[in-house]
Amino acid sequence: MPAALALLREGRLAVHGRLTDASNAVLYCTVALDGVTAPCVYKPVAGERPLWDFPDGTLAGREAAAYEVSAATGWALVPPTVLRDGPHGPGMVQLWVEPDPDAPELLDLQDPDAPAPGWLPIVRAEIEDGRTALLVHRDDDRLRRLAVLDAVLNNADRKGGHWIPAADGRIYGIDHGVTFNTDGKLRTLLWGWAGQPLTAEAREVLGRLAADLDGPLGGRLAPHLTPAELDAARHRTAALLRTGSHPLPSAQWPSIPWPPL
Repeated sequence: MPAALALLREGRLAVHGRLTDASNAVLYCTVALDGVTAPCVYKPVAGERPLWDFPDGTLAGREAAAYEVSAATGWALVPPTVLRDGPHGPGMVQLWVEPDPDAPELLDLQDPDAPAPGWLPIVRAEIEDGRTALLVHRDDDRLRRLAVLDAVLNNADRKGGHWIPAADGRIYGIDHGVTFNTDGKLRTLLWGWAGQPLTAEAREVLGRLAADLDGPLGGRLAPHLTPAELDAARHRTAALLRTGSHPLPSAQWPSIPWPPL
């Protein structure tokens, strides 16, 4: 990862196009350094759409902070991400992850009464002709780790399109601009483990993360978050360790992102 981060930080960015289905400006680029070239995504701060519940101009920094937390877990769930200057000013630059076209589906619509073996329920959904179906996700350890990370980040937008199964067998989470709010805003499709005990692996990772948030990781997050937001991340991590279980949906905040996919 150090080589990838150096490439993203120091390489020359060339913009090739814009991803038009995103709500903020998302530019497809290549970054080149010392004969190495890689595809990447560049999200300039100038292209961020103002939000009522997040300070203007902070989404790119939150994406960089989400990468730092992911890296600290050792799970490598977020592609290498940096905050740097670019052709359209400062912004987030993230290594591009190509989806594996042969990866099995991670979401499905199934019989409304019960999920099939190996699947976990999210919510009942209305489909065509007024019929209902059960929206489910796979009971997959990679997604479960992502659910734990989202609980720490307070991710308000874990849509089905915000994870990418890659050819290396990993699942990468992307689009972490609306994270780290001091208010509880967890919105996700990964509710299949809600209320269930955390795995031993997750408890071990969270224990290390709690210590790191008071040490070097906290220092790396400080340029991107307010002191209150950093404290809230510490409190969320401590609460996960205290309860020993995945969080439940909030009654005060919509628990499913919209649109979900």
